[in-house]
Amino acid sequence: MQIVLPGALPDPREARELSSYLIKTAPTLVQWLAKSRSAELDADPIKAACTPYEQWLLRSRGFAPAEGQKLSAGLGPLWAAPATVAANQPVWLVELVHISPSRNGAALLKADDLSITPEQSVALFQSAQSLFEGTGFALSGMSPGRWRVEIPANFTPTCASPTLVSLSLVNDWWTQDVAGRPWRQLVNELQMLWFTHPVNQARQAQGLAPVNSLWLFGGATPGQLKSELQPGVSQIHTSLLGPAQAHDWNGWINALAELEVKVFQPWAQHRPAPRLVLTGARKIVELAPGSGWKRWLPGNRNEWRKWWSPQD
Repeated sequence: MQIVLPGALPDPREARELSSYLIKTAPTLVQWLAKSRSAELDADPIKAACTPYEQWLLRSRGFAPAEGQKLSAGLGPLWAAPATVAANQPVWLVELVHISPSRNGAALLKADDLSITPEQSVALFQSAQSLFEGTGFALSGMSPGRWRVEIPANFTPTCASPTLVSLSLVNDWWTQDVAGRPWRQLVNELQMLWFTHPVNQARQAQGLAPVNSLWLFGGATPGQLKSELQPGVSQIHTSLLGPAQAHDWNGWINALAELEVKVFQPWAQHRPAPRLVLTGARKIVELAPGSGWKRWLPGNRNEWRKWWSPQD
């Protein structure tokens, strides 16, 4: 059994500032860190075009990108309903997003941050579907925040995950190649259509950001996911992830305190130390309970600090 904690690894400088709060707020977790053997995995989001947590999800399913694909391509079949997709059929998704100008470029809010209701999604889908007719692209519904999309066979873009784009800039990922021009034109037309859409007028009246664009991603096939997540093998707790991505360290400490009381302490009372998976902005650390007398030496108890807050 393992406990997975996305967002548990702050950037090194912030980690050094937070280490004393970690020790005070989550002593059970710190004991596990001190007694575990660690393995650091590079999880460069630029290379993978998705976040380290998304990379771990894909690796846990045995996903292997095909030639020319980035790891992010696997998010299509990962998040689509597998029963409705053939094993060899590429799965492309679009996420309903809000895009707005920022100081250095365009910023993106993903669907999870927009509180899109099923009724709003249906209304936007119906208007978008009429615009898509005859373009070579075809939409089908999936969830309030994501739809399936079929794309022309000669269009094989490399797309970043919406979450990664929301943490950077749209400009960094909005390619300007000739092959992508039909999609860009379609999205531009959709943005104009939705500018005055009743759904967005109602949202703005409620003080909510309008849903004004779609973000394309995915492209891998379900057959590239080689394994299923086994029930009971992993406990995934995501409460640290949002505060970590927003650099809200008070919120992060509060979430850590809640995990200590509701997850770590109850576990420690009845079970041996678990395997752990911690993710940050650029890396993943996997930990297994240590064995042997060396783990009790005073110096070894602080080994975790070397990867928690590296000095270089």
